[in-house]
Amino acid sequence: MAWKDDEEPTVDKVAKQLWQIISPERQMSNRSSITEFLLLPFADTRKLQLLYFGLFLVIYLAVLLGNGLILTAVACDHHLHTPMYFFLFNLALLDLGSISTTVPKAMANSLWDTRAISYQACAAQVFFFVFLVGAEYCFLTIMAYDRYIAICKPLHYGSLLGSRVCVQIAAAAWGSGCLNAVLHTAITFLLPLCQGNVVDQFFCEISQILKLSCSNAYLTEVGALVFSFSLAFGCFVFLVLSYVQIFKAVLRIPSEQGQHKVFSTCIPHLAVVSLFVSTIMFAYLKPLSISSPSLDLMVAVLYSVLPPVGNPFIYSMRNKELKQALWKLMT
Repeated sequence: MAWKDDEEPTVDKVAKQLWQIISPERQMSNRSSITEFLLLPFADTRKLQLLYFGLFLVIYLAVLLGNGLILTAVACDHHLHTPMYFFLFNLALLDLGSISTTVPKAMANSLWDTRAISYQACAAQVFFFVFLVGAEYCFLTIMAYDRYIAICKPLHYGSLLGSRVCVQIAAAAWGSGCLNAVLHTAITFLLPLCQGNVVDQFFCEISQILKLSCSNAYLTEVGALVFSFSLAFGCFVFLVLSYVQIFKAVLRIPSEQGQHKVFSTCIPHLAVVSLFVSTIMFAYLKPLSISSPSLDLMVAVLYSVLPPVGNPFIYSMRNKELKQALWKLMT
């Protein structure tokens, strides 16, 4: 029997039918067959790669030194064993952890002229980065609450922020970051990946990995996104309300010297919050029309590297007690 021209089976039609039959199994095998991802390099030429390696090495050592000094000063000086410096101690730990999750691997890739990162290392990088960044945002909110109690309710400071309460609040912040990271990491790496293994970022970023998925990944991630958005929005509202109350209390202080003293304790924290929130918001809320691999790379460097670099300098430059403790350590 002869086939009509419009009914003749072609290779493309047969291949399409076969793919529809075996696609679920094929998708699962694709996911399991991926053993490594290829990250986006900072430069194409060897000289620029070595230049970026040296630049990031200097930045990383500066972060280690600055946050290490804060950790040592708070741990060794008993005058700094207060709620404010306890939360600052946790913030320094988070800064060290977040930059150590991404930058050393990027430096190693630039030094050895490679782009590869193993599947397990990529999953670990996603988990720890989301965990540490989420916990840091929670601690910045807690530090705003600490300033609110110290300025607006100074007589109740000891009872509202006792040592036990501080430990419980810190544990809640670490736990919230961990839960957020577990949700995102589990959902991201359970998705079938069939769009290759090239990640258009210098570290394993969730949004870039989701682009490799076979399915509508953002609908799958809706539960984790709702949790993350609720946590972020709640912290943001709490931050804004805390500083509104702080500014109202400051404006009621009659002397300019008293206002300046109060502002000097809030400006470092406000600067750190502004730096952290602005870079994160620009990274994830920028219009798609201006998105490009080079711009995404630059923005990722800003929100993953700039806060850990800036935080220790902002706090140490404006904080007399911390500077005195550091001076004691060095002398």
